[in-house]
Amino acid sequence: MPELAPDDIGLADSALGWMGAYLHVPFCARVCPYCDFAVVAGAEETAGRYVDALIAEIERSQDQGPVHALHIGGGTPSRLSAQALVRMVDAVATRFGLTDNAEVSLEVNPEDWTPALAEGLAARFDRVSFGAQSFDPTVLDYLGRRHSPADVERAVSLARAAGFRSVNLDLIFGAPVESLHSWERTLASALGLGPDHLSCYALTVERGTALSRAVAAGSPAPNPDAQADAYETACSMTAAAGLRRYEVSNFARPGHAARYNLLTWAGGDYYAFGNAAHRHRQGRRGWNLRRLDAYLVAIEAGNSPEAGREFPDREAERLYLGLRRVAGARIGEAAARLLASPEGQRLTSAGVLAVQGERLVVLRPLLTDEVSRALLGPTAGSGSLSAGVSVALAPNR
Repeated sequence: MPELAPDDIGLADSALGWMGAYLHVPFCARVCPYCDFAVVAGAEETAGRYVDALIAEIERSQDQGPVHALHIGGGTPSRLSAQALVRMVDAVATRFGLTDNAEVSLEVNPEDWTPALAEGLAARFDRVSFGAQSFDPTVLDYLGRRHSPADVERAVSLARAAGFRSVNLDLIFGAPVESLHSWERTLASALGLGPDHLSCYALTVERGTALSRAVAAGSPAPNPDAQADAYETACSMTAAAGLRRYEVSNFARPGHAARYNLLTWAGGDYYAFGNAAHRHRQGRRGWNLRRLDAYLVAIEAGNSPEAGREFPDREAERLYLGLRRVAGARIGEAAARLLASPEGQRLTSAGVLAVQGERLVVLRPLLTDEVSRALLGPTAGSGSLSAGVSVALAPNR
């Protein structure tokens, strides 16, 4: 039976019925200047204590139901030992169960990847995602990365030899020090390694990061026009290499779409454990304490680490997330309101939005953020559209 295309409508819709689990690992060798995730540098002495706490949180969970997609992200999960990471997977399998075809994935920095780590994880993990970011040493230095292009090549080779079913590469484009020619070389190098999945994210300036402080002090900011050119280049080069775009920033070969991401874009349910981890269960979104020390104190005292919760507008959020996919989203009340609004009509007339059968799709992915603003803003036809909507996707380094 042929593998499903990453942008298959049936695959996109079936993901809504899956259950996911996200485990957060906050440790990093150092914090990259663009990163605003809940991470800590130089705190590996607490790693054993943290893994014990995370497993305790899993064991105390009152939720039920087997997991279809388990993702370990961060931070840098590869700062932990293979034994610790396998313990975390086993805790989920024991508490909830894993379906027969469950996908278990983790994020890795290339410089951490050793033959021993690859071999120690291959029996429990199906997918590994390397934070390559660039194959240009100048860009890597700007991004604060510690690896070299050769480290990425070596890591991919080790993952293949160990037998991982899917090998991902994550790239970041649009740094001020990057030219379009440099980005083309990075794409060519990445695609030359034959990845099963490629993620291409535009560099963004997040409030509170070292990058934001540098830009505020006068350093050049990413150029939106240059980023648009880089994105279009990524779309054309990945297509020529046989990868199909199935979400704004994600490209994959048939059978290799990331299942955890598919279920989050479908608006599905997922457990989450660890500091700052976000969960979504039966219409309720909750999140844990962000500070590592506060999380550890709560767990070790036998208390819940949850810091807050909300009940988002499920229909609006389903559309907000679904429109990121090439498959789009089924038309419901939120889509009807958007189409009837002045902004929705403008976007439809401009060929950005389109109705295809029973689905609403974005035809020009570069303008997905504009569609999101139209959906969530007051001009989308109903002020209630924007109430309580928040997004929690698998973090990417």
